[in-house]
Amino acid sequence: MPANNKGTKNVLLGAAFLMATSAIGPGFLNNTSLFTQQLLTSFGFVILVSILLDIGAQLNIWRILCASEKKAQDMANILQPGLGYILASLVAFGGLAFNIGNMAGCGLGLEVLTGMDPRVGAAISVVISLVLFWVKEAGRAIDWFVKILGIAMIALTAYVMIASRPPFLKAIEHSFFPQQIDVMMIVALVGGTVGGYISFAGIHRLMDSNIKGISAIPQVNRSAVTGILITSVMRYVLFLAVLGVVWSGARLDENNPAASAFSQAAGNGGYYFFGIVLWSAAITSVIGASYTSVSFWESLHPYIQKHRREFTTAFIVLSATLFIWLNKPPSLILVLAGVLNGLILPFGLAIILIAATRKKIMGQYRHPLWLQLTGYIVVLLMLWMSGIAIIEAIDKLR
Repeated sequence: MPANNKGTKNVLLGAAFLMATSAIGPGFLNNTSLFTQQLLTSFGFVILVSILLDIGAQLNIWRILCASEKKAQDMANILQPGLGYILASLVAFGGLAFNIGNMAGCGLGLEVLTGMDPRVGAAISVVISLVLFWVKEAGRAIDWFVKILGIAMIALTAYVMIASRPPFLKAIEHSFFPQQIDVMMIVALVGGTVGGYISFAGIHRLMDSNIKGISAIPQVNRSAVTGILITSVMRYVLFLAVLGVVWSGARLDENNPAASAFSQAAGNGGYYFFGIVLWSAAITSVIGASYTSVSFWESLHPYIQKHRREFTTAFIVLSATLFIWLNKPPSLILVLAGVLNGLILPFGLAIILIAATRKKIMGQYRHPLWLQLTGYIVVLLMLWMSGIAIIEAIDKLR
């Protein structure tokens, strides 16, 4: 279905924002702040390389699923019966684990803005999320919600960036000619941007809106790249905002580096801006994780497809319940979820790349060789990173 009307174009942009805001969560804010403090201006190079790898992974996944007109789990089951259930289970578990952290972000964001108990803030965020999924035009409501909050996050962070007065010329120079390079950070950013459920969020949204087929590939390609670019703009603006703070010699609070960067750059106003950005990042990630995780199961059984809203509701409520029950930052769960989501990208991408060579799945479509090679490079890089992450996780558990 080609994109030739305003409604379809809005869905394409909404899918890009759904993917982007799914990537921009509480972990995104903290990791970008910490990495900037460690590499200073050279972190711009890490962002630049990760963008290229992100686009390589995203284009492969979105283009192949679009051409095949099959969701990832269905494609996996055709390739090898039962494989789709394994992929769906990994995505759902990883999404649930990270949703606990997203709920914590919702609660902490509203605590910054109002002083309320984070558990109450999480409960309020649950209600807002459920309203979006239960309104008559849920897909359109989600599209507009993530677009508005996505733009707000970038705008507020841009204000803090200007207030922090970063060394723009040095940052641009070292984005292309870095003084130091950290390969681990590059792969970590790729995993955080298109790892786990995130890489499938936008394309599953498009397929649910019947935007699929070979004729829709050009439009889907643009939507995929747009999603990566939105995420990258937010990443680069946040990098510059934090850079201005640490370049002046200030140190970030290790427990909450992003909050300390915002407050040091723009005072009390910056701290409240951080609350808005954190809540926006967290609740849009809740929506993305919930939508995508359930989308992996709905086509595997007619009952789930018929009661998709109920399953999405249960997923969101369970995430919030676990956060409230734990009553603390779920550090161990997030460490294990990080390892799991690091594995989902190469696992899922490898399945899709192999499926792209099967005529019974792809029909007359032939996937470009350069995209296949790019995809396998990402698979190998992420497998290497995941192996190191598993070793580190085991050490932490000892």
